[in-house]
Amino acid sequence: MNVDTFVSELSKKGINLSEKQKQQFETYFHTLVEWNNKMNLTAITDKEEVYLKHFYDSISAAFYFDFSSDLRICDVGAGAGFPSIPLKICFPHLQVTIVDSLQKRITFLNQLATDLDLTGVAFYHDRAELFGKNQQFRHSFDVVMARAVARTAVLSELCLPLCKTGGSFIAMKGPNAKAEIADATNGIELLGGEVNAIHTFELPEASGERNIIVFNKVRKTSKKYPRKPGVPNRTPLQ
Repeated sequence: MNVDTFVSELSKKGINLSEKQKQQFETYFHTLVEWNNKMNLTAITDKEEVYLKHFYDSISAAFYFDFSSDLRICDVGAGAGFPSIPLKICFPHLQVTIVDSLQKRITFLNQLATDLDLTGVAFYHDRAELFGKNQQFRHSFDVVMARAVARTAVLSELCLPLCKTGGSFIAMKGPNAKAEIADATNGIELLGGEVNAIHTFELPEASGERNIIVFNKVRKTSKKYPRKPGVPNRTPLQ
């Protein structure tokens, strides 16, 4: 997806980028590639692929969820900033918190935020299981997001405790989403969540199926969750 197509496709979805925003995406691409030479941030470095499979793919959550209000968003395991930083560029009013378990990725994100002149962003080096126990953040976010981090049964335990009652957890998944939800249904209910909607679509240029799963947080999560680091991944809630 070249830059002109990227801009055009977003415009069709009602997201019209300013010149500043277009430049921010260009800067994002160059910073990503530069830092990727020093650390493993992404296997995708071709410009058209980055614009499609990272930038456009991240923003696709906004095709099905309204980000126009002043939301507090937590992105769990964002890696190189996906999906929350592309969304932040498109919706500058968003308050974005990213938690990631690798310090070197947090270092990259801090530099990226400087290069993009972003405000209203915060980056934390922590395990999601510990972050979800922190009373400063637990039950505090309007939206908690994760993209291609882990199976839904695992993600729900990492993300739902951070989500405030009445808020939303958005999981951005590939083609196995429905099977993952079936495996995670009991755990999601136990954690205080319920499935609101599953939005299935094809990425442009025959780049594969994507699913945006939106969960409602209907009640507070028990203090038992999330469990200790590593436990959700080893023994997901069933």
